[in-house]
Amino acid sequence: MDTTRIDKWCWAARFFKTRSQATEAVERGRIRLNGERTKPAHNVKAGDRLDVDNGATEWEVLVTGIADKRGSAAIAATLYQETEESIARRAAQAERHRLFREPSAEIKGRPTKRDRRLLDRSSS
Repeated sequence: MDTTRIDKWCWAARFFKTRSQATEAVERGRIRLNGERTKPAHNVKAGDRLDVDNGATEWEVLVTGIADKRGSAAIAATLYQETEESIARRAAQAERHRLFREPSAEIKGRPTKRDRRLLDRSSS
């Protein structure tokens, strides 16, 4: 097998939890093949460059292997190689999140009266 659908590949490489999420991302233009928008049925082959945005993280990867079935994370990691620029961008983003935390990030669900007071105290 030397090609497979782009949505199947993104799901098999574990960029998305479900294949329908991968298909929707391709349709919305969040996955670009060699810099161009594409359709979910478009084939991907080794050597292609993909820009993947799953909502939480953005990757720029080179396809090194083809799979149309989802396997273990160790196998999925062998299907692509992340570019140096992408690694640097993700590290900078992680550092930014570490330094500048959202005040409500630690609160799960709706804030209690005590949580609200702590938020008001920290913002002023």
